[in-house]
Amino acid sequence: MPQRATIIAPSILSADFAKLGEEGEAVQAAGADWLHVDVMDGHFVPNITIGPEVVKAIKPHVTIPVDVHLMISPVDPYLEAFRDAGADHLLIHPEAGPHLNRSLRHIRKLGAKAGVVFNPSTDPSVIRWMMDDVDQVLVMSINPGFGGQTFMPSQLAKISALRAMIDETGRDIPLEVDGGVTPETAKLCVEAGATALVAGTAVFRGGPMAYAANIAALRGA
Repeated sequence: MPQRATIIAPSILSADFAKLGEEGEAVQAAGADWLHVDVMDGHFVPNITIGPEVVKAIKPHVTIPVDVHLMISPVDPYLEAFRDAGADHLLIHPEAGPHLNRSLRHIRKLGAKAGVVFNPSTDPSVIRWMMDDVDQVLVMSINPGFGGQTFMPSQLAKISALRAMIDETGRDIPLEVDGGVTPETAKLCVEAGATALVAGTAVFRGGPMAYAANIAALRGA
């Protein structure tokens, strides 16, 4: 199997919310490949974060793709608003709407990359018969809702299973992992087949002067 480059996507959930634009600029300058945005509604997950207007405010500060994880239900009514705000990738949960296939096709029609997110209890088989409509896959290695949680080793088998499903298609679909990602767990994720890593605390700890070293440590996995 060829060596894949590892994409690093810092999560602004761990950034300084008083200056998100500057934080986006700083992690981009430090080597980030994507900027990950966690959107939570207090209903689908037990926390509330941001809406389209915040994404719109951040977007002019970065040129790297804005990777938006929608932890909201129902998700369909908000796809266009987040795309208009500047989301380059829209990642949704199978549980957040009645027709995953239709939602993914709508995201593509809006001009964004369409991603599917797996909660720890979500079985990979949910996308087996519709892989041609999937541009990106995200495995949650924690229960979504809050940053700073501990990585769940049980999800490594899921990463491996999804890696096999993706490789069967012959398509270059990024396989992303989010939750408890550190240099130590990053190595396990990459060995299992991940090609993109979302990290909040592991990137933003230490302030802007530490971002480049923090990203390099993750990429070193």
